[in-house]
Amino acid sequence: MIGNLGSIVDINGNYIVIKISFDVTKYGSLMNVHVVFEDGIKKVVGEIIKVTTNDLTVAVVGEIEGNNFIPGVSAKPAFASSVRVVNKDELSMILGPSDIDDADHLYLGKSSIYNGYTINVGINSFFSNHFAILGNTGSGKSCTFARIVQNIFTTSKYLPVNASIFVFDAYGEYKNAFSFLHEFNNQLNYKAYTTNLNEPSESVLRIPLWLLDVDDIALLLGATEPSQLPIIEKALKLVPILKGTDEEAIKCKNDIIARALLDILQSGKDSIKIRDQITAVLSTFHTELLNLESQIIQPGYVRTLKQCIYVDQTGKMQEMELVVNFISTFEIDGFEIPDPKGNIMYDLNDLEQALDFALISEGILKSDKVFDYANVLSVRLHALASGTYKEYFKYDKMVTKSGFVRDLMTTIDNTKAQLIGFNINYIDDRTAKAITKIISKLLFEVAANSEARGKFPFHIIIEEAHRYVQKDIDQELLGYNIFDRITKEGRKYGVVLGLITQRPSELSETSISQCSNFLVLRTLHPRDIQYIKEMVPNVTDEILAILKTLQPGSVIAFGSAFKVPVSVKMDLPNPEPYSHNSDISKIWYALN
Repeated sequence: MIGNLGSIVDINGNYIVIKISFDVTKYGSLMNVHVVFEDGIKKVVGEIIKVTTNDLTVAVVGEIEGNNFIPGVSAKPAFASSVRVVNKDELSMILGPSDIDDADHLYLGKSSIYNGYTINVGINSFFSNHFAILGNTGSGKSCTFARIVQNIFTTSKYLPVNASIFVFDAYGEYKNAFSFLHEFNNQLNYKAYTTNLNEPSESVLRIPLWLLDVDDIALLLGATEPSQLPIIEKALKLVPILKGTDEEAIKCKNDIIARALLDILQSGKDSIKIRDQITAVLSTFHTELLNLESQIIQPGYVRTLKQCIYVDQTGKMQEMELVVNFISTFEIDGFEIPDPKGNIMYDLNDLEQALDFALISEGILKSDKVFDYANVLSVRLHALASGTYKEYFKYDKMVTKSGFVRDLMTTIDNTKAQLIGFNINYIDDRTAKAITKIISKLLFEVAANSEARGKFPFHIIIEEAHRYVQKDIDQELLGYNIFDRITKEGRKYGVVLGLITQRPSELSETSISQCSNFLVLRTLHPRDIQYIKEMVPNVTDEILAILKTLQPGSVIAFGSAFKVPVSVKMDLPNPEPYSHNSDISKIWYALN
């Protein structure tokens, strides 16, 4: 152990130069070791950031008052201060206690600087705040997250039986790392959902379509214009009516069909177009009382509606007034389509029918402009309803939003799953992004509407977050971005977001700026390094320089859960996530 390190020869802002009084070549590395400047009762703490054979450069990081370390300094040390390496008790104040095992702390890893020193982190100070794990491909992000989760469930005598951690797994990596939980302890469960429709061993991810609102459907269909939202809103209102079979539903259905037909009749178009449009509507949308074969009774004769819309040789519809009067009898005075209550099950085919009718009732058959911006919704919905992706929106029982979330966390044995994984590797990026937002929004809404506010926290972890948590058109289209909303409002409801990404510069600035804790692995891209410098609070040039040279699995941890930035060597997860690179030489040369 080195005693006095030397004397202060220069104080320049936050940096202090020490002329050393020992042979530095006879000792191990002093880089990033903490030192104490002591002058009477005042103790200032610094970190060595540069070493030469003659001097040390130290960055001031805080003060020790009594038995507490306080980040930041009120005054710099005096030139007469003695300088020494921190002792074990002081290190415990700075990095947190090394030998602790309680329900308030989590084992994180080993210090990269102090041999054998264990780094623990406060559960509340880390997991009550949004956090981010950043680093280049191959730096160890997946292993870091997997190890943290394994530590949560396996390294303490306390079992987090009430945890609810939802992981959006972009590549299906984590099942291998988490599926052992029940074997470790039968009170712990990992529940895996997949988008692979050919994988019988896992539950296919399915979402009850009737729980989705206008914003969700807009995301699912890739809406781009605010003017498309009323069409979607009307379609969602129409679905329960078009699905209904009771007398009240049929009256409402007749009213809606009648209003659409009257719009066509009064459009001012030529009679042939009017006839064709009425025929088109009633061929698809009709009831027992209102259809092409409905009888219109007049004194002395009876004709069908189809006969009454006949256009003669002069191009006139002679019975226009008669048809208008007949159809008007189906209107309900003061009727407005009620808001959907979410209590009627329906599928994509039902929604497609409702959207088609919404387009008609909004005037698509009489307005080319409406057709231009609305037809894309119809095309995309038809593709969804007729393609393989329709399977993700088939749900076999009636549930509410809270019931759906409860089902997500319930195993086949009717026990609680603490860790829920969504493997979204088998769908395209646009759909994966929409589904990630939709489920995250459902979780947020259930938590926000819970009477036991914040009592049952949800942690939403998003792998490859730069693909989903972006600054996109949501703000302009919907008035908000769900991930920005969660990062700004989620904590008070117990909803915490964890972002894992190799490209922080592509993340939503709002979302990353609301993160309080960061685990940063090796980062090389200049744009990402600059972005971290600008967006992440309390990051220094020294930290940025270290990020370029970190070994895989080594992280710099900083934020509200850490008094100073801490260099941590993470243990390898056991088992590891399935994220290995291809063995090219073995494949090329067919080696065993």
